[in-house]
Amino acid sequence: MKKLFFILIVLLSFADNGEVNAQNVLDGLYPKEHVANRKPIPYAHIREADVLWAKKVWRIIDLREKINLPLYYPTRPMDDRFSLIDLLLSGIQYEGLTAYSANFEDEFKVTMTYEQVAGKMGAVADTSQIKNADTGLWETKIVGGEVRSEEVKQFLVKEMWFFDRNYSRMDVRIIGICPIREFIKDDGGEGRVLKKQVCWIYFNEARDLLARHEVFNPKNDAQRRTFDDIFIKRYFGSYIVRESNVYNNRNIETYTAGMEAMMESESIKNSIFTMEHDMWEF
Repeated sequence: MKKLFFILIVLLSFADNGEVNAQNVLDGLYPKEHVANRKPIPYAHIREADVLWAKKVWRIIDLREKINLPLYYPTRPMDDRFSLIDLLLSGIQYEGLTAYSANFEDEFKVTMTYEQVAGKMGAVADTSQIKNADTGLWETKIVGGEVRSEEVKQFLVKEMWFFDRNYSRMDVRIIGICPIREFIKDDGGEGRVLKKQVCWIYFNEARDLLARHEVFNPKNDAQRRTFDDIFIKRYFGSYIVRESNVYNNRNIETYTAGMEAMMESESIKNSIFTMEHDMWEF
C-alpha cells in the first residue's frame, strides 16, 4: 500500500512539472520588455516666429516596394509581430485610437467607430444562396463579412515640411496617415480594381502605439526597429502625389499622367530641398 502511494505521488509530481514547463515556455532567449515599455521621443517645441518657410505635401507609401515590405507583413498577427494596418485596427478597437472619416478629405473632423472602419475594410454583411442539406432547397442567408487587411496595399501620408531658423535646418512633421484599400469589384462578370481610402489616423495620437511594437528586421532579430522609428527616421520608400496649391490642393494625377507625373513628383521633392539651400547665406 505504501509502495502504491509512493508511485502515485511521483506520477503527480511529474504531471505538475509538465504543466509548469508548458506554462513557462520561452520562445527565444529572453522575455522582450524593452520595446513593450518604450515611449516615443517627443518633438522639439516649435515657435511660429522660427518657421520661415513651410510646405504641406501628401505622399504615397506603396507596401509592394521591397523597402516597405516590413510594413505589409505579416498578413495576419503572428508571434509579437503586426502589419501596420493590423496594428492600427487593433489600436482603434482596443486602445481608443481615434479614426477620422476620409469622406471629408483629411481635415480630421468626423470620427468613426471601429464598426464603420471595419465596413470600409470589407466587413459588410451580404446575402448568399445556400443549399439546405435536409430539404435540398436553396435558401437565402445573411453571411457576415470579414476585415481584409491584406487588401491595404498603400498608405497616404500627410506631412508638413518647414525650415526652422532656430536650428537652421529643414525638418518634417507627419500629420496623418491613411490606409488605402485596393480590391476587385465584380460588376456583371467584369472585375474592376478599385482604390478606397479607409480612414485617417492622427499621427501624434498613434505614436505611443507605434513605439510599442517592433518591425521585422531581416538581418538581426535582436535589433528591430519600431513602427515609430520607421516613420520618424524615414526608413520607407514613397513618392509625392500632391502639394498645397491654389487649385484646391489638387492631385498631380488631375493635370498630368505617366512619366510627366513622375517628373512633377520629383520636381516638388527637389524644390523642397533647394529651398533649404536658398535659406543659407555665405
